[in-house]
Amino acid sequence: MSLKIGDKIPLFSAIDNKGDLFEIETLLGQKALVIYFYPKDNTPGCTIQACTFRDQYDDFQDLGAEVIGISSDSLQSHIKFSSKYQLPFILLSDANGSIRKAFGVPTDFLGLIPGRATYVVDKKGMIQYIFDSTSPKIHIQKALEKLKTM
Repeated sequence: MSLKIGDKIPLFSAIDNKGDLFEIETLLGQKALVIYFYPKDNTPGCTIQACTFRDQYDDFQDLGAEVIGISSDSLQSHIKFSSKYQLPFILLSDANGSIRKAFGVPTDFLGLIPGRATYVVDKKGMIQYIFDSTSPKIHIQKALEKLKTM
C-alpha cells in the first residue's frame, strides 16, 4: 500500500551515514522534511540527484526543511558516497527495505530496480507532495516549489 498526500508518514529509525541511530520522530514538529528514496549510491542518476540536493541544500535549509536520502546501500557505502561528494544531508541505510515498504515506494524497470520517489512532509509529519520519476534532477525542483507554498 502506497502512502498518499495527506497521510502521516510512518515512524522509522535507521543507521545514518555517520553510523548513528537516526529516529524520524526527532525531526517531527521541528522541520519540514524532504525524504527521497533512490536506487543506489555511486550510480550516474543517483549521483546527479544527490549532488543537486547538495548544491541546493542551503535553499532547503532556508525554507526550514531537512533533506533525507534513503537507499538499501550499506553504512559503508553511504559513508564513502557522502564523503566523496561532500553531501551535507542525512543518508539512511534501509538494507532490509522496511522503510521503502512502509512508504510503498514503487519499483522501476519491471520491478528490477528500487524506485526513485520524493516526499515533501510538513512539520506535523503529513505528506504534502509526492513525486515519483526516474528523472533525478526534477525531484529537487519539485520539492523546492512545494516547500515555497507551505
